[in-house]
Amino acid sequence: MAEPVADEKLLDVLQFISKERNIPFEMLLEALEAALLTAYKRHYGSEANAIVMVDRQTGEYRVFHRRTVVETVEDPKLEIEAKKAGGPYQPGDFFDEEVTPKEFGRIAAQTAKQVIVQRIREAERDTVYNKYARKLNDLVTGSVQRYEQRNMYVLLEGRDEAILPLSEQVPGEAFRINDFIRAYVLDVRKSPKGPQVVLSRSAEGLVQRLLELEVPEIADGVVEIMAIAREAGNRSKVAVRSLRQEVDPIGACLGPKSSRIANVSDNLRGEKIDVIRYDADPQAFIMNALAPAKVINVELFEDDGVALVVVPDYQLSLAIGRDGQNVRLAARLTGWRLDIASETEADEARERYLAERAERTGVEEAPVAQAAEVEEEEQEAVEAPAAAGVDEELIRKLEEFRRERLGGGE
Repeated sequence: MAEPVADEKLLDVLQFISKERNIPFEMLLEALEAALLTAYKRHYGSEANAIVMVDRQTGEYRVFHRRTVVETVEDPKLEIEAKKAGGPYQPGDFFDEEVTPKEFGRIAAQTAKQVIVQRIREAERDTVYNKYARKLNDLVTGSVQRYEQRNMYVLLEGRDEAILPLSEQVPGEAFRINDFIRAYVLDVRKSPKGPQVVLSRSAEGLVQRLLELEVPEIADGVVEIMAIAREAGNRSKVAVRSLRQEVDPIGACLGPKSSRIANVSDNLRGEKIDVIRYDADPQAFIMNALAPAKVINVELFEDDGVALVVVPDYQLSLAIGRDGQNVRLAARLTGWRLDIASETEADEARERYLAERAERTGVEEAPVAQAAEVEEEEQEAVEAPAAAGVDEELIRKLEEFRRERLGGGE
């Protein structure tokens, strides 16, 4: 049996790697022990139940043949009789007998290196993965490293590489090599080549995190972001509400002289941010979401998820927005399909929608004006006989008929 093999230089190397790569020192020592055990089994056989221990102070490594203490031995390679093990051992204890080979130091140095390097690489990958998994749906900063097939590769914290796919880039945004970039962690994946951090500049979450950085009331939970609709690079609409009556959510987001929202816009390369007051009432929320346009009336058809919106004639184009952007964002923000009409065309648009709805569902709904006329005629039909002295029983039946008809139309 050889003397314990000490290797303080190896411990120094592991300490250096631990600090440089941010890998726990104990994890590296466990990798070393696994590597030495592999080396031992490869050269001296794997029949025995061997273990390898590395001294955490001196770097000495020893090989032991571990057996379980029993009353009656059935397998001498795995068990030892209590009497033979000695006084302090009881059945169920482990009995470790040192079997470090004479030339184990040289063999270990030759065979363990590759295994240790592999374990270090795996540990480093796990560390990187766990690090960015904790930052999922959060902001990170880095510098543009290179482009490959129009995908951008970003160096995070000077060492970790992430990818900003073309699909998550904002049209019109141009970054040069070594430019500073702030992005949203969209996904963290494990792959054979190591962890892959996927970034986004087009996600709605980027707007939310930037607002949380700039607006203390949001970070503190006083102001809450209820919904975001975004067309990256052009415009975003953000619905907010205050949990304290004395705090104006829109004013908090804008900041003094609109400085807070301006900082968010600057981080998004000039993208416009509309801050909308959230309202639990869908009609009021839709009116707010269509700002800066003024809304006269909103009629909801909940089973279709459709809202018929009436705006002044001169504000129709403002409500729709350039290429339909304003109404499109408002619809995504509120979750309703918005059908916008000018005041002069409102009745025609409503009748057209009701006709389409009736054709689709097979249920015909009378326009408001027509329903009012029917009700008026029925009221007159009830009142006229009464004035002429018609039998009260007939009047009562007519009244019930009118109620049933009106009830069926509701």
